[in-house]
Amino acid sequence: MSTPARRRLMRDFKRLQEDPPTGVSGAPTDNNIMIWNAVIFGPHDTPFEDGTFKLTIEFTEEYPNKPPTVRFVSKMFHPNVYADGGICLDILQNRWSPTYDVSAILTSIQHLIYRSSITSLIIIIP
Repeated sequence: MSTPARRRLMRDFKRLQEDPPTGVSGAPTDNNIMIWNAVIFGPHDTPFEDGTFKLTIEFTEEYPNKPPTVRFVSKMFHPNVYADGGICLDILQNRWSPTYDVSAILTSIQHLIYRSSITSLIIIIP
């Protein structure tokens, strides 16, 4: 069945294939366009350099009007990543816009990782 969410995800996938952002990749699972596997490569000059970080992205039929659920599958020590892999990022919560696509989601997470600093890491250490 083709729904607006599924059609949009097909467009997102096509765009990601035709114009892939540097340092990220993603694709739907083999049997479900609503669940994606993604990878973010650790940005240069950060503690995450040379890392490969896997994520899952789960969409609902309300996409793009509602944000997907994004979680790191790989262990990630970062002040904006919860122990269960959930990500604290404004565009995945209260600042979501239907104009965001999968490419924007992945690059936003990549920038979140890039912006991490030793200062913010020290704050969470007891």
